Amino acid sequence: MTLPGAAASGASYMESDALPLRGIKVLELSHMIMGPVTGLVLADLGAEVIKVEPTDGDRTRRLKGSGIGYFPVFNRNKQSLAIDLKTPEGQAVVRRLALQADMLLENFRDDSLTQYGLDYASLAEENPKLIYVSLKGFLSGPYKQRTALDEVVQMMGGLAFINGGENTPQRVAPSVNDILGGTFGVVGALAALHDRHTSGRGKHIRCGLFENNLLLMAQFVAQFQLSGEALKPFGADRKPPWGVYDIFDTTDGRVFVAVVGDAQWKKFARDFMPPGWAEDPRLFTAIQREAARPWVVPAVAEVLKSWSSAALCEALEAAGLSYGPVRKPHELLDDKHLVEGGALIRTSLPGGEEISVASLPIEFDGLKAGKRDDPPHIGAHTHSILKGLGMDDAQIAALLASGVIAGAPAS
Repeated sequence: MTLPGAAASGASYMESDALPLRGIKVLELSHMIMGPVTGLVLADLGAEVIKVEPTDGDRTRRLKGSGIGYFPVFNRNKQSLAIDLKTPEGQAVVRRLALQADMLLENFRDDSLTQYGLDYASLAEENPKLIYVSLKGFLSGPYKQRTALDEVVQMMGGLAFINGGENTPQRVAPSVNDILGGTFGVVGALAALHDRHTSGRGKHIRCGLFENNLLLMAQFVAQFQLSGEALKPFGADRKPPWGVYDIFDTTDGRVFVAVVGDAQWKKFARDFMPPGWAEDPRLFTAIQREAARPWVVPAVAEVLKSWSSAALCEALEAAGLSYGPVRKPHELLDDKHLVEGGALIRTSLPGGEEISVASLPIEFDGLKAGKRDDPPHIGAHTHSILKGLGMDDAQIAALLASGVIAGAPAS
């Protein structure tokens, strides 16, 4: 199946009735990135996700600068219910939906939903099958009540340190903790869903940004314990574990080249280096090549600088070696693999713009989970959702007139 909005006519996506989470109902009370990522993955996999947002819309709809892409990227395949949670009427509506849901996602401060009767303990009394996913800054421990952002935990968790230079910590530009943390929210939710098949009960899942950052740093924490050497920032003193594992200048750009195994080294040396390199006994093993980096890397750089990027990549491809041209993010829009493979999905935004966004990096029997619906207008599904709860037009009109909800009836 090729869904509307596919970037290439050959891209194949799963039929809606074949999506693995079809029939699962999810209520998403979240904002920014971490919570919406969890909702996005569940929605892409077929769950019915109702995004609860304020009557003036999720604030990420209005972000500019580096935040301008948040809402378009993380909110497709969702329904929008625009409602004022601070009103008793709004709380009652959302509670009714929660009591019918399989999962609820939230990233509010701990206990802030208790005042609305939307905390796990209150809902689980009446809906014991509910899987309640809380996406937080920190898990159990002294920091549990702190609020956090991706950049906060990058700074306190060592990621900004290793990404910068000496005395100049630098955050990793993508919101890696939010995105991976939200994905772990999905992992927890699906594990609880599987357990529910036998236990008959849901669970309260908590995922933490800081603990997610620890997992990203785990190899470096282990490196320190095993070597006794404190890690230096990659920008200041990067020490790759292989002889050739570097970015090299070409005549018209830069290419990253990775030569890791002994067989790969012989292939690289014979195809790219002067005669004799493949037989040099000083370079037979990975340990020898790593120790020889001070003279091997400059020699390789001298050879590769006469190549064009395209020719070098083609030759490395033919040799079966790992490589990657250094590119800017927007250049991915023209990547033939992403375009022809359907990893870029054309998406229409509420403001009328059209952009390409990333599909989930998953295939099921060769098929991707694609786009069923574009990111919704504010309250686009409010009327139909309330109708589904049994409300009539007069009741809905009264809520609209009082400002409890937003969103026009479907035409």
